[in-house]
Amino acid sequence: MTGTTSGGGLHLPQYLREPDATRTPLGFPEYRSTALRAPLRTPVDLPHRLTEITGPVLGEDRVQAQDADLTLRNGGEALGQRVLVHGRVLDSDGRPVPDALVEVWQANSAGRYRHVGDNWPAPLDPHFDGLGRAVTDSLGRYEFLTIKPGAYPWGNHHNAWRPAHIHFSLFGCAFTQRLVTQMYFPDDPLFGQDPIFNAIPAPARHRAISRYSLERTQDNWALAFEWDIVLRGADRTPFETDDDGDVA
Repeated sequence: MTGTTSGGGLHLPQYLREPDATRTPLGFPEYRSTALRAPLRTPVDLPHRLTEITGPVLGEDRVQAQDADLTLRNGGEALGQRVLVHGRVLDSDGRPVPDALVEVWQANSAGRYRHVGDNWPAPLDPHFDGLGRAVTDSLGRYEFLTIKPGAYPWGNHHNAWRPAHIHFSLFGCAFTQRLVTQMYFPDDPLFGQDPIFNAIPAPARHRAISRYSLERTQDNWALAFEWDIVLRGADRTPFETDDDGDVA
């Protein structure tokens, strides 16, 4: 996102806030940890300055094709159901967003992250680290081959389990332009008791759920799920960050 110049000055774009009916709240009582990090005062919108409109150059050789295949790590194949997760990154007018860096992280098929803080008794997979990245093409398309993550307990309330999900991070062309969200799989039986999913206002929840794609499913290899990421506007994807200046 860049500004325009007129009469020798730089004019930065103005953004409209998402309506409250579909805007994910910063604090959600059933999601207990939000009480510790939700701001106590009304956020203040800051004007865009040089930091918000400039950023690092990613370069064409820093992200490789193999970075988007999470099923092959450390000389072997990951265990679990292969899934092809694909979609487009779109702006508020439905136009594709090319050259956007999309990163993902997730639990393995047993529901465990390769992270020092995750120590519940589920097995680690030596050939799965749960990390991937890709850059959108000229049509805003991205694609990852991965393993469907398992559910896991997380201690928010009694017998609390997270539905299967994949974390997504999108970077724009400025240092402050980052959006983080989660993609879910259709018909998960854990939706009803998950406060993170239910913190999304009801009219917008379907936007966080991927769609099974028979046409992209690979015979004898991998199921396919389609999920478009809309950065802004009436069909905006629910994001975990709440800074309206954060657009990719």
